[in-house]
Amino acid sequence: MIITIETHIAVTQKEPIRFQDYGTGIFTGISTKSALKKAIKKGLIYIDEKKASTGTFIYGSEKITFNKPEENNTKKRLNLKLEVVFQDNYLAIINKPPGILVSGNTFKTIDNALEQNITKSSLPDATKPRPVHRLDFPTTGLLIIGKTSASILALNKLFENKKIQKTYLAVTIGEMIKKGTINTNVDNKEAFTTYNVLKTVTSNKFNYLNLVKLEPKTGRKHQLRVHLSSINNPILGDAKYGIPGKIIKGKGLYLHAYSLDFTHPFTNKKISVTKEPHNKYTKIFPML
Repeated sequence: MIITIETHIAVTQKEPIRFQDYGTGIFTGISTKSALKKAIKKGLIYIDEKKASTGTFIYGSEKITFNKPEENNTKKRLNLKLEVVFQDNYLAIINKPPGILVSGNTFKTIDNALEQNITKSSLPDATKPRPVHRLDFPTTGLLIIGKTSASILALNKLFENKKIQKTYLAVTIGEMIKKGTINTNVDNKEAFTTYNVLKTVTSNKFNYLNLVKLEPKTGRKHQLRVHLSSINNPILGDAKYGIPGKIIKGKGLYLHAYSLDFTHPFTNKKISVTKEPHNKYTKIFPML
């Protein structure tokens, strides 16, 4: 098998950083810490001509190389049109459609559709565009994509330090207190969500349907769905956490990543992006 070498020159650090914290996202195909550790364990990564370890400190200007099997350029391309809401040379924001995984071992993922929808960065460390966070399979809305090695690293840090504010819109079932905070643990980990009911309408089948603004303060798996179910106000269309007998089919989950607010890690400009939900929401709440 042909071996190619991908090279990265380390960005200058204010303080030394361990390679296990720096290396995630700098190479195509290594977007998680676990993938990075596997590549290091296999001896595929070198720092200044020496085999890398997770504990190697990065100061800046180090030459980091990744030996990997040559990619098959004739591989099948995923033909999936994505709406690009924002993009520049560093990052992009797309509107994720429902019913598709962000990434994974299946062919049909957002990850596999990005190169066909996003303009490649012209910067020296341009890489295959990659999602830097996740939305559930049935969830729609705004998803941030990194377009360079440095931006993927920087965006991961913003999420880690809770510097990216995400707001969701959901339709929930049942009578609901107008606002509050939910702090039920998710997967035995602390989780916090604030919510505000924007509008309530009566319903023959559900008694009440609520349009709710949600702001997760932590990022646990299925957090919003678990939290709303825990207060007996599950999200409309939630087959996993919904109330038996009150789960609609064929309409999907009524959960939408509505807005993103953060400071651009390279231009320092304020990024504030919103995307209105699908018109199925307006059929319930015409004011949208």
